[in-house]
Amino acid sequence: MDVLILIVHVVVALSLIGLILIQHGKGADAGAAALGGGGGGGGASSSLFGSQGASSFLSRTSAILAAIFFATSLTLAYFSGTSDRVDSITEMVTTTETVETVPADLPELP
Repeated sequence: MDVLILIVHVVVALSLIGLILIQHGKGADAGAAALGGGGGGGGASSSLFGSQGASSFLSRTSAILAAIFFATSLTLAYFSGTSDRVDSITEMVTTTETVETVPADLPELP
């Protein structure tokens, strides 16, 4: 169970990083309009989702991924606190005492 949540956590984290890197900041629209990047509207009219569709889609998706990341973080923290922990490494080691016996029929050495 822990491994499955950890895999989901890592995949969501990498997806969230990629999705945030794809997005552009709010100041990028103002810079594109000020430079006159094609008809006064910047390059927003040629986007796949329309002028505001891409930003709302990307922000909604990143918000959902952030919520999943938060939930998996809390779940992993909960599972790490409830696992059977050993305080000392010496508690994990099982020792068996071996007693060496000397045979009684050996002669004494001079």
